[in-house]
Formats: sequence, structure tokens, C-alpha cells
Amino acid sequence: MSAALAPAPPLAPSLPALRRAAPVLPVVALIALIGLPKVGDGRATPADAACGLLVLWAVVHTARLARRSLTRAAAVVLGLPVIGLAVAATVTPDSGDGIVGLVRDIQVFVLVPVAVLLLLRDRRDMRLVAWSVTGLAVWEGGIGVHQYLTGTGAAYDGEFVRAVGTFGPTEVMGMATVVASGVVAATGLALGSSSQRQRIVAAVCALVLLVPLVMSFSRGAWIATVAACGAQLLLAGVRRAVMVFLAAAAAGVVLVGGLGVGTALLQERLGSITQVADAPDQSVLDRYALWSAAVGMWRDQPLTGVGLKAFPEYRDSHAPLSLQSASDTDGAGHGFYREPFLSPHNMYLEVLSEQGLLGLVTVAGSWLALLVGGLGRLLRTRTAQHGQDCALVGCGLLLWQLMDFVYSDVGGGSAALVALDFGLAAWWALARDAAPATTVPPEESPR
Repeated sequence: MSAALAPAPPLAPSLPALRRAAPVLPVVALIALIGLPKVGDGRATPADAACGLLVLWAVVHTARLARRSLTRAAAVVLGLPVIGLAVAATVTPDSGDGIVGLVRDIQVFVLVPVAVLLLLRDRRDMRLVAWSVTGLAVWEGGIGVHQYLTGTGAAYDGEFVRAVGTFGPTEVMGMATVVASGVVAATGLALGSSSQRQRIVAAVCALVLLVPLVMSFSRGAWIATVAACGAQLLLAGVRRAVMVFLAAAAAGVVLVGGLGVGTALLQERLGSITQVADAPDQSVLDRYALWSAAVGMWRDQPLTGVGLKAFPEYRDSHAPLSLQSASDTDGAGHGFYREPFLSPHNMYLEVLSEQGLLGLVTVAGSWLALLVGGLGRLLRTRTAQHGQDCALVGCGLLLWQLMDFVYSDVGGGSAALVALDFGLAAWWALARDAAPATTVPPEESPR
């Protein structure tokens, strides 16, 4: 009789692990939905809907636990941007635009980061999310490489070679943001993981993702990635940083010299980084003009700014004549379209022009507090033998966003990933307990 008994199904041992990961699975689902294109002709994406569900899930999960999950410091730091946003919404000429801008910015900089902070319980959860970001980057990067090699990407200098992934030519920064976040997350995992296998896999992912990042032709993403990964390397140790810098240089020689990845267009784009003052191209001239317009708006309304989403209304009256009001987009499955400039393409100047000094102090002050808190916790735990991967991922993603904000702003389908990056940084900087989980909690132990 006993010989006839069937063994336990292979799936049974994984059920406790799945049950334990249930609270953080909505975060993973949000990451998976970021690559889906927007619905219809509107600007809403499946990831936007997932953000709302994520916040709702965090509220329900926290209520079920019946305990206070946010510290006072976390509530203050993450709630600080609401002050500047609320005041700016009241001075917006179009009340509808003000409400839309208020909801959008609170979603990205407050609600989603708070939800991530509430749902992530320990470093295992953060590692799961970091690997999910890396997986999304590999998927988008693979599509981008195919677009570049087959000439089916977005138009750049008359050729359809710009890698944009699933985001299309109207959101050329979307894939670059995803891939760069994957590079930074994988770099943190490679430098700080205690598992040799994970370090090797993460290092390979980081190196592979550099290829689609280069093919995105996004100079801002390039600069921010170099700065963030360089900071991660230095924080992980100077000796290791030197070794990785040498390995990266060798890989660059192989890719550019041996495999011919560096085409004339890529070399021209890379060289244009050093020509922003002497011989800038039209995109740089337009960016300077938009920055000048943003500063002009701030001078007119220094305290509260011109209002949320009001930059396009005041743009032409403050911009120099050299500004082109839109950029040409084409390719990647879309027809020719003139994409208007709706922001200064600099997050700090967007906040300054639309929210004034009050907004800059509250919004940028919140980011600075996250950075100081994250770096402080990282330095306090450097001597630990575990968990440095989470520290390097959280601080690295935040550093990347803050650096990239010099050249871009929040918008499109990648906005959900920006919110997620801030959530991971907030968890590392503000979570009650960032100690590694070594045992399964009693209430979740298998019976």
C-alpha cells in the first residue's frame, strides 16, 4: 500500500516561497508592464494603471498588518514634494492641467515610492525587484539591438537606426532609461552579491546591456550611466574599481574595434558631447533655448513658478528665436510626426519654472535627503559581509536619476520606472530594518 503512494508534486516546495513573495509580486508585475505600449492615442499606459493598483495593494496590505509601517522620517521625506506641487497647482492658468500635473507628479515622486517602501520587507525582496529591472532591460535592449541592426528603429540623421525598444520614436528616452537602470541594477548586484554565480550573471548582464544603451544615441543616459556606475565602483572599493575600469576599457576596445559596433553615426554622436560649447548641433541649441525659457519663467514668478504643466504656454514668449518648437520623429513602426517641446528637458529647471523656489526646495530637498540617507546607511554597513548589493543598487539608481535629470524629465511610459527607482532608493535609505533575512518568519514557515 505504501509503495502505491504518489510522491509530493515538484511544485509543492516552491509554494512557501511563492507565498512569501506575494506582497512584492505587484511590484514585479509593474516592471513587466512598463514595456507595453500606450493604449490608443492617449498618453496613458498599462504601467500607469498598474501604478494605481500597486498603491491600492500597498494600502490594503498595510491595513491587514495593522501596524505602522512608515517611520516619521520616511513620511516627512517622501511627503515633502506635496507642498510645492500643491501650491504650484493652485497658480496654474488651466486648472485641468494643474490637476493632471499634480496627480502625475504625486504618483511618481510620492505614492509609488511609498508603496514600494511598504511592500519591500527585506533584502531578498529588493534583490528580486533589482533582477526584475535587469530582466526588463535585457528584453527592451534585445528589441533595441534588433532595431539598430535591421534599420527598423527611430530616425536619426536620416537613418532608422536609433534603438527605442517598445516605446516608439516619440519617447526616445524610454528604452534608454530602462536599459540604463538595468545596467546600474546589474552593476550593484555584481559588485555586492555574496553569491559568485549571481555576481557573474549580473556582470555579464551589465556588459551586454551597454550595447543597446550605446545604440539608443542618448547622450544624457550615457553620461548618467558612467557617473552612477563609477560611483558604485568607488563605493564598493577603489581596488575593485580599478580592475573593473580596466575590464570595461578592454570590452570597449573589443566592441568598437573588433566587432565594429562603433559606426560613424555613433562616433559622431559621442563626439558631439564635447562640442556642446564650440559647435553644438540643433538638438543642443534647442535644449539651451528651452533652458533659457525655463529660467525666464522663474524670474517672472520666482516663488511659485508659472504652474504645473504651464511650460508650453509660456515657452515661446521666453525662448530665443533659435528654438525650434518641435522635433521630427519617424520610424519604429510610426509615421512622421512633429513632437512638440512640452518641457525644458531638464527636471530641475522644469521644477524651478513651474513650481518656483518653493517647489525646488521641497522636491529637490526630498531627493537630497534620500541620497544623504542612502549613502549614510551604505557607509555604516560597508564592513558587513552581506547586503552591499542592495546598498549599491539603491544608491546607484538614485544617483543615475539625479544625474539624468540634468538632461531629461519625467514623462511617457518610463515614468513608472523612475517612480520605482525612487522607491528602491527610499527603501534602502528609510526602511525600518534593512538587515538581511536569514530565516523565514514563523507565520510564513511551511508546515
